Amino acid sequence: MRPSRSEGISSAFQFQLFERMKPTLSFILPVGLCLPLIASEPSRPNIVLIISDDQAWTDYGFMGHPSVQTPHLDELASRSLLFDRGYVAAPLCRPSLATMLTGLYPFQHGITGNDVDGHNNRAVLDKSLRESFYKQPNFIQMLSLNGYLTHQSGKWWEGSYQDGGFTHGMTHGDPARNGRHGDMGLKIGREGMQPVTDFIDLALDQQKPFFLWYAPLLPHEPHNPPQRLLEKYNKPDLAADVAKYYATCEWFDETCGELLGYLKKKGVADNTVVLYICDNGWAAPSTNADDPNQKLWKAYAQRSKSSPYEKGIRTPIMISWPGHLEAGRMVDFAHAIDLFPTIAAVAGIEIPANLPGINLLDAEARKDRKQVFGVCYSTHNVTIGSPDDTLQYLWCVEDQWKLIVRYNGKDTTQYRNLHEWDSAPFHLYHLRDDPHEEKDLAGEHPDIVDRLTQAIEDWRNRTLPLAETKRDLTPRK
Repeated sequence: MRPSRSEGISSAFQFQLFERMKPTLSFILPVGLCLPLIASEPSRPNIVLIISDDQAWTDYGFMGHPSVQTPHLDELASRSLLFDRGYVAAPLCRPSLATMLTGLYPFQHGITGNDVDGHNNRAVLDKSLRESFYKQPNFIQMLSLNGYLTHQSGKWWEGSYQDGGFTHGMTHGDPARNGRHGDMGLKIGREGMQPVTDFIDLALDQQKPFFLWYAPLLPHEPHNPPQRLLEKYNKPDLAADVAKYYATCEWFDETCGELLGYLKKKGVADNTVVLYICDNGWAAPSTNADDPNQKLWKAYAQRSKSSPYEKGIRTPIMISWPGHLEAGRMVDFAHAIDLFPTIAAVAGIEIPANLPGINLLDAEARKDRKQVFGVCYSTHNVTIGSPDDTLQYLWCVEDQWKLIVRYNGKDTTQYRNLHEWDSAPFHLYHLRDDPHEEKDLAGEHPDIVDRLTQAIEDWRNRTLPLAETKRDLTPRK
């Protein structure tokens, strides 16, 4: 049975998407839920997902930063459920975004790093990785099949926007035209917002609910903000790399203000759910200049991006839904694995039973969660079919305790300098007393190390059946 025609979505696109999803539909949700397409329902909320790129959890006005100015995101935070203890599954853009899409951990969906074998033969090796990845459904496909118009802009690693199930988008993903990690989509924000605003106009003209993936290459490098912003941060007490980064954070905030302002201008802000998350953290190399290990790695500060420390994995997560959610700062954990079930709940789509995350609008589910988990793999090595081959860390946060467990995964690229210096089998931190993880307490609390190590093992046993992965993991000695 083919999907029925829906205005604004070509029948050819529907059929191609349905054919690709058929192997997964039967065990995820009743086929009748997606077929035929739901008729236009203006009352269904629009959904906007804003994804920051390479920004530390501390670097916002609403998170208390003394210098970085983010007035538009501050305003969004003031009217949102704000989870200031949010976490991503992996501290690197591609696996982090893949988890947001699928609601699965990297060892489940298979994308653990940015490339299969560093810069070698990228296009050919990446093809089989994406084919394996798309055996898992994602929430974009489900929204498109359920009558939403969906648009991709910004970061996008998995081929073209059509490959991901979007009805509209910017990324072509063609290796012959340098299609990788977003290509044409990376112009959004940096070169204006017209593709996004045009899409909003299209959806409103067709009276369709819409979903917008806004993931600009901001504040990601290059840190080349407008001069007017850079002048605000060029101060004697700030290193040049820090000043450029801070100014780029504000530039990103300005683009968010343009997007949110356009929703208001078009009269749809009150019927739009806005979610916010960052893909992973980042810190300027000068902030870690006193660490002798930093000399081995110049691109960004160690213990930030590509690491399991808070500046790599922690992010604020926000959900704004006017008239439906009472704003407030939540003490509960939130996680990137929660985006899929939360968006599905908002859109009125049945949540697949195999997802490990929760609907963040469910207060009881949030209260019941006592721990969150994640992984860190080699940055540019992926072993297809055996993700744990490149495992570097597993981690768990419970209340204020955080345990990091070190592994010996393969890393054949220069990116090994990000973690090769770290020889300790365990790191334990108390985050309330030590939010920047400066005092390792593993030697003082072996009982907590043992308990959280067991928690990590139990979590892995709960989630491993979805992937063909090694089970005989031994922490580094």
